[in-house]
Amino acid sequence: MDLWATVAAIAVAILLIVMATQAQAQTLSVLHTFSGSGDGAVSTAGLTMDQAGNFYGTTSIGGAAYGTAGYGTVFKLSRAGTGWILRTIYSFQGGDDGANPYAGVVFGPDGALYGTTSDSGDPEDYPGTNHDGTCGTCGQVFRLAPPSHACVSFSCPWTKTVLYRFTAAGGDGAYPGYGNLTFDAAGNIYGTTTSGGGDGGNCDPYNNCGVVFKLTRSGESWTESVLYSFSQTGNAGIIPESGVVLDSAGNVYGTTFLGGPGGSGGGAAYQLTRSGSSWTLTVLHDFGESNDGGNPFGGMIIDQQGNLYGTTGDGPGSNDGGTVFEFQPSGDSWTYSTLAVLPADAGPEDTPIMDAAGNLYATGVGGIVFKLTHSGGVWTYNLLHDLNGQPIGGVVVDANGNLYGTTEDTSGSAWGEVWELTP
Repeated sequence: MDLWATVAAIAVAILLIVMATQAQAQTLSVLHTFSGSGDGAVSTAGLTMDQAGNFYGTTSIGGAAYGTAGYGTVFKLSRAGTGWILRTIYSFQGGDDGANPYAGVVFGPDGALYGTTSDSGDPEDYPGTNHDGTCGTCGQVFRLAPPSHACVSFSCPWTKTVLYRFTAAGGDGAYPGYGNLTFDAAGNIYGTTTSGGGDGGNCDPYNNCGVVFKLTRSGESWTESVLYSFSQTGNAGIIPESGVVLDSAGNVYGTTFLGGPGGSGGGAAYQLTRSGSSWTLTVLHDFGESNDGGNPFGGMIIDQQGNLYGTTGDGPGSNDGGTVFEFQPSGDSWTYSTLAVLPADAGPEDTPIMDAAGNLYATGVGGIVFKLTHSGGVWTYNLLHDLNGQPIGGVVVDANGNLYGTTEDTSGSAWGEVWELTP
């Protein structure tokens, strides 16, 4: 083939790719624009949908009576005719009440909402200000119960109960990150903190690098146990920014944002298995060692076959757009595969989701929403929409294939939006 024929063939291939991308394009609707006041501002988490189609989420700042200096909210977004209405169902007060919920909320077995705050909002509790190894409130795990009677006012707050307060004392962890909580079949709660722990190292605060924790209920009280403490001297990486996922056998899976056994610092994927009252950590993969991407900010999901899926925010190589990856179980080991290398600067920081057909969806902080479709053993990348803002918390999909998510800011609003993509 001569030069011009080659150029023509490449041009046709590019045209086909563009046409395929355009065919996947969806219509964007803004359901709510945050004002930075009573409705909150800067949602760094995704949404949770109930059976009636209402959405629940968090904002990391703002709230009633606190303006842009507020401590964050939990909100409910409901349909009203052809539009949507957002109601703030809780505004955090700071201090013992907690502040800055970076993660979202999830429904527990009892129908209440559960989530975390990252800290207290008190500058005295920020990393590096205390030197006694403790902080007043290094974040908390909370429960929100709906009103026991019909709501007759526009503002209908839910009742908040603190299940556990992190203090960094005794290695219990500090500062939950961006990952949602997870329940097991018995109603126990699992999650991570980005700091604290008891294994030493060089992470802030207090020279510890985060934990995986479990909350066990006994009557009306909850007891925390640390399943694993991350440290610079360990082999599982450091600073788990995301939550964890459980398989049917009760094994726990997650990622760390930095560190790893190979020294590249690109983070790791891990498995925690239980034997009696102790837990053993196994590193499934060391990111960054094989030019396979690195720094997984989001967590992983698991399908019915036991395969794990996640994203990396950086790499591979100079592309620096991140990847989507898969782990397939094979006996006592796992096979790692890169399903897609994403466009430059895509930078996904969320946990992907999977629809009923086995397609994967995620977002990138570069402002994209994308989909991976699986056919004949091949995964195909499809750009669904180029957003006007930074999505961090991922998406949810309804039965009609509509996608919903948040951006922490947009070019038109510093406080972010809730959006819908329809086919």
